[in-house]
Amino acid sequence: MYSFDFHKRVRYAETDKMGYLYYGNYPKYYEIGRVETIRSLGFDYKDFEDVHGIMLPVVGLEVKYLKPAYYDDLLTIRTYLKEMPSKMITFYHEIINVKGNIINKAEVKLFFIDMTSNKRVSVPDFMTKALEHHFE
Repeated sequence: MYSFDFHKRVRYAETDKMGYLYYGNYPKYYEIGRVETIRSLGFDYKDFEDVHGIMLPVVGLEVKYLKPAYYDDLLTIRTYLKEMPSKMITFYHEIINVKGNIINKAEVKLFFIDMTSNKRVSVPDFMTKALEHHFE
């Protein structure tokens, strides 16, 4: 298993009239978690497309809203890879408040797609090499 934590403060523009983090903004937080987790492995998410010709479309999203987050809360976006990716990669996310409470959980599934053929491909070798020692 591999996990990575990233800290993000709730901005005023991300809240609704009640001062809660707007529910539609949580997927943006998951994206932050994905991008920063990939960066923590030593490569850029952007390079999947620009260098390797692979796009990663989201094909599934399951969310559980447990407690609200509020304006100016400092949150931890904890992102897990619980299994080695193959033709799909699943990111598990927990949003945690400063009290250590999990306030939101999500599972986001993405495919690896070759940008030239628009066909599914397996996880790139460079990613497998970066992750393999975490799954031994």
